[in-house]
Amino acid sequence: MAMARGPMPGMMNPPIVLLKEGTDTSQGKGQLLSNIGACTAVVDTIRTTLGPRGMDKLIAQKNGTVTISNDGATILKLLDIVHPAAKSLVDIARAQDAEVGDGTTSVVLFAGELLREVKSLIEDGVSAQTIVSGLRRASVLAVGKVREEAQQLSDLTGSGNDLQSMLTRCASTAMSSKLIRPHEEFFTKMVVDAVMMLGQEDSLNESLIGMKKVAGGGLEDSQLVDGVAFKKTFSYAGFEQQPKRFENPKILLLNVELELKAEKDNAEVRVDTVNEYQAIVDAEWNIIYDKLDKIVETGAKVVLSRLPIGDLATQYFADRDIFCAGRVTMDDLKRTVTAVGGIVQSSVNDLKDEYLGTCKLFEEVQIGNERWNLFTGCPKSKSCTLILRGGAEQFTDEVERSLHDAIMIVRRALKCKDVVAGGGAIEMELSRFIRDHARTIHGKQQTIMTHFARALEIIPRQLCDNAGFDSTDVLNKLRQRHATEDKSGRFIGIDMKKEGLDEAPIGNNLENFVWEPSVIKVNMLSAATEAACLVLSIDETVKNTASEKPQSGLPGPSRGRRGGIPRR
Repeated sequence: MAMARGPMPGMMNPPIVLLKEGTDTSQGKGQLLSNIGACTAVVDTIRTTLGPRGMDKLIAQKNGTVTISNDGATILKLLDIVHPAAKSLVDIARAQDAEVGDGTTSVVLFAGELLREVKSLIEDGVSAQTIVSGLRRASVLAVGKVREEAQQLSDLTGSGNDLQSMLTRCASTAMSSKLIRPHEEFFTKMVVDAVMMLGQEDSLNESLIGMKKVAGGGLEDSQLVDGVAFKKTFSYAGFEQQPKRFENPKILLLNVELELKAEKDNAEVRVDTVNEYQAIVDAEWNIIYDKLDKIVETGAKVVLSRLPIGDLATQYFADRDIFCAGRVTMDDLKRTVTAVGGIVQSSVNDLKDEYLGTCKLFEEVQIGNERWNLFTGCPKSKSCTLILRGGAEQFTDEVERSLHDAIMIVRRALKCKDVVAGGGAIEMELSRFIRDHARTIHGKQQTIMTHFARALEIIPRQLCDNAGFDSTDVLNKLRQRHATEDKSGRFIGIDMKKEGLDEAPIGNNLENFVWEPSVIKVNMLSAATEAACLVLSIDETVKNTASEKPQSGLPGPSRGRRGGIPRR
């Protein structure tokens, strides 16, 4: 065994190579500042989309798809960010969208501002772990303060306002920053009615609210269907002879093909006489007629199938005043099963009444240039469908995203039953509270908490900038009102309705019904702080750029006996 010897006098130590050639290793304070810079660049992209006066972003993808949106999670998802550290902001935006449904721009903006605030501390040599400890400590205090300031909907409804009007105001706040803000009154009522149709149980299932888009018409031509609706499927001759309206019909749901099957390729049937050939043909017809007879015997007046229903079956049902629809998509079929009851059958043998569903009314109606099948008054499950109208496809897509956010907000408010004042009011109150607490402690933690409090002010500041207000003047007035000893100014935030007036654009947002579920702010504070701490905990990035490039000069994958590496 050879023994390692020390370096010879006058000779240089040989370099020790641990990673592949071309690997980029960045570490230390420079790498940390670079990660912070990448995150703040992402924040600057969506900064102008915040609030009622926020701007929209138009994103054109390589495949020609164009998306217009001001939703933070949608924009970040479509930007296809590749920076490793900046992807953490994309993750918290998606988590906020999945957990709460709104506040995606706020959470990214706050996380980026936290990093921007502590950047100077990193440059001054403060340990990253000290900063992480201070941020987490401030986050715990802020979350506790949000829960303390939250107002119960039951207390607010006691002043003569019913629960539905309270939820309408929460939905109105969620829509104030969306493209459908001019039609806010119309859509808020639709959203609240849709959520209330599901009932007030603990487990509200938003998947029971379907959204369908129909090109053409105006936004206010949209409608809410108390039940299930889906577009008319492909049909054969004889369909127009079928009745299109039933009251209290029996509904049969199938996964069965009701048409004559063509022979497979290379199929061969040998017969010796004409009678044998006729017997084969008669057998095929008897099979399909046997299926149809068994369906008619159930008494079902509406027959839906995921597989095709051919022209023979269509005419057969039309002659017996039965409506049928084949090639129904699996999603629509599942929602129909959930609403009307019954069980999807894969065979027509032994069909019982308990396998069939029902509803109060089934009808086929014309909506725009398309015909739709509507099932209303479904007894088994409370469900509904929003049929959205609009001109451009990009516009209706954004309407769908906006309504989804509003539905999630109303759903969260109905489950959590507590709200806070929006419009930057809760952020300013948290900032004041963290500043006051910071004066009671000593050392570096005091400075870190002060930076946390300053970062909270990014929400009202950006709301002012996007609306064209003087953010410095407005924030000074907000700090003054929130600093009152009697706590009368804790609900004071930015009032967009005072735009263009001589007085300062601030007001009591609790009285102005600018409400947000407290869970939005709790999730925003927790997720943004964790994302900032994650970025601050990274001191080295290892990236092999050579492995990302296609290797040239090497043989491609083997194709049979001729391509690739020859056998030996």
